[in-house]
Amino acid sequence: MTCPLAGLRVLELANETGHFCGKLLGDLGADVVKIEPPGGEPCRGIGPFLDDVPHPDRGLPFWYYNTSKRGITLNLQTEDGRALFRRLAAGADIVLETFRPGYLASLGLDHESLRAENPGLIVCALTPFGQTGPWRDYLSSDLSHMAAGGEMASCGYDEADVPNAPPIAPGGGNAWHMGGHYAYMAIAAALVYRTMSGEGQLIDVSIHEACALTTESAIANYIYRGETLLRQTGRHHAPAPTARTQFRAKDGIYVTALISGGLNPRNVRSLADLMDRYGMAGDLKDPKYQDPAVIAENAARIIDGLLASFIASLPAEEVYRAGQGAGFTWGAVRAPEDLLKDEHLHDRGFWKTVEHPELGRSFVYPGEAAIFNGSPWSISRRAPLTGEHNLEIFVEELGLSRAELSVLRENGAI
Repeated sequence: MTCPLAGLRVLELANETGHFCGKLLGDLGADVVKIEPPGGEPCRGIGPFLDDVPHPDRGLPFWYYNTSKRGITLNLQTEDGRALFRRLAAGADIVLETFRPGYLASLGLDHESLRAENPGLIVCALTPFGQTGPWRDYLSSDLSHMAAGGEMASCGYDEADVPNAPPIAPGGGNAWHMGGHYAYMAIAAALVYRTMSGEGQLIDVSIHEACALTTESAIANYIYRGETLLRQTGRHHAPAPTARTQFRAKDGIYVTALISGGLNPRNVRSLADLMDRYGMAGDLKDPKYQDPAVIAENAARIIDGLLASFIASLPAEEVYRAGQGAGFTWGAVRAPEDLLKDEHLHDRGFWKTVEHPELGRSFVYPGEAAIFNGSPWSISRRAPLTGEHNLEIFVEELGLSRAELSVLRENGAI
């Protein structure tokens, strides 16, 4: 059986802003050739490193984001380097690039130039602000995208917990993941179009616009209702304060306890039945709590008193499972390393073992987001070492001699 994108060739000219997109394509079976400058991509220097030993081939972020790729080095600043890239592009399906707008055009390697020899070529330019517009040349970072894209306005603490609290960015890399996901979807759509028309195209993906697309209801609420959504501690933004959802359990671990649909008579009855099994329902079994007015009047006591005390009486794993069993959307707040013990992920075979033959070791990697029953997803290889596949691609595939390869290396072209 083959992977969904088997048979496609991708040339990846991407730094940390775009190599997640290349990983998505490679793990689905595309032959992704990562093209780095001589000496390797600067993102190879981003730690942490295996065994805390800094080295271009031991960076853990680079390992994760570059699975299922082959790797070569190529200096596009040289004429020989550009000539080799043109030859590679003539036989490729997709070029993924993250250079500043206009850079590849200045080298004569833009989509219009390359499609002369390969009309079906799809070029995806994934950049911070796109190929046009007044911000196209602005510098950026993941943090600045979280700010400019609108996410930080909805992330942080509410006034009740931390008065005048500043906005807070989500964890690192979110903007790059958003841009990578949208680029991946755009490439898939362009491949469908090419199947129907035979034509490739240039895709202009802006990370800033990808971030602006993921502010959920914040923009719609402001435009159509005139509401500015408020940050709320550990829960979704909303136009007005909502009941808290995070409570510390007996073992000190937080539990997110959502009451979907709010405190209505049905939910209060279910909550009372659940807590009554532990002798902690208080007076919630009283028929008066089937009156919405009584519930509204006592909402704070139910949430901050009875519910909080119930959760505090049990370990997080036990109380969240009890809540799920009663039909509530509850979950323990786990540390990332706790996921390695997650029985559900193990049952679905999520964790994968990837061999690193040069180290004589294997390592556990996160797996797929979706299981394909007819064309399986797969990590086909660990991330490439710097220039690992130069001989394989330049000599065995392009037909250069070993002597020519040596000259190119001496001249700084590879």
